[in-house]
Amino acid sequence: MKKIYLYGNWKMNMTRGETEVFYKDFSELLKEPLLSAAIGKTLEVAVFPPFTSLAAAETASKACAPGKAPILGAQNAYFEPKGAFTGDISMPMLKDAGCTHVILGHSERRTIFGESDSFIAKKVKAALDAPLVPVFCYGETLEERESGKTFDVIYRQLKALSALSAAELEKIVYAYEPVWAIGTGKTATSEQAQEACAYSKKLLGEMGAKAIVVLYGGSVKPDNAKELLSMTAIDGALVGGASLKADTFLQIYRGYAGV
Repeated sequence: MKKIYLYGNWKMNMTRGETEVFYKDFSELLKEPLLSAAIGKTLEVAVFPPFTSLAAAETASKACAPGKAPILGAQNAYFEPKGAFTGDISMPMLKDAGCTHVILGHSERRTIFGESDSFIAKKVKAALDAPLVPVFCYGETLEERESGKTFDVIYRQLKALSALSAAELEKIVYAYEPVWAIGTGKTATSEQAQEACAYSKKLLGEMGAKAIVVLYGGSVKPDNAKELLSMTAIDGALVGGASLKADTFLQIYRGYAGV
C-alpha cells in the first residue's frame, strides 16, 4: 500500500477551544491499533490551523502519543523575514510557533487577495530557505477547464517555480486543486484528477525533479476518498471542511485503506 499524505486546511475556522477538542478527539481515535500503526508509515497527517490557533495546536499535540501528533503547518506567510508589513506573518515566525509546513498559492489567496504567480514563487523560495515545507497549491477555474485551458494553467503556475533547483522542487508538496471543486460540493472525477496530477508530475520531472508528491484537493470526503486516492498519480489529499472534525478527517484514510 502506498503512503498517503492527509493534510487538513482549516481555513478561517477553529478557535483555540475547538482546536483543543480536535486534538483530544484525534488522540482518542489513535487508540485504534491499525490507525495508530499507519501514522508515520503509510499515513502522514498534517493540519493547518489559523494563526490564532497555532499555539493551542502545538500545546495540544503534546497529549498525543510520541510521533503520532499531526504535523503542524500554517495557511500562509510573507516572504520577508521581518519589517513594516502590518498584518502579515514571516516564515521565521512560523518556525518559532512550531510549524514545519506552510500552504502557499491557495486559490483563495490568488483570487480573493490577488496574489500573482511571481509573488507566490517568492513565498515558496522564502519557505524553502527558512526552512519550511511549502504546500504549493495550483489549479484551474471552471471557465478555464471548460475552455480547454487546464494544462495551460497548470503549466503556467508550476513554471513560476522554474528558478528553483531540482533539489528545491523535490522539497515541495504540490496540491492540485481545481478551483471549481473547492467548497462547492463538486469533485473532479478520479480520471480528471489523475490526468491533471500525472501531467503535473511529468512537467515537474522535465523541470528536474524526481521525487514528487502531488495531492488532490477539492471537496474530498470519506465517500469519495477511496476512488481518488487509489489513482496512481495522486499521493494524498488536501482537505477543507471535512478536516475540521478528527473523526471525519481520519475517515478519509479509513475509506481508502479499509481500517
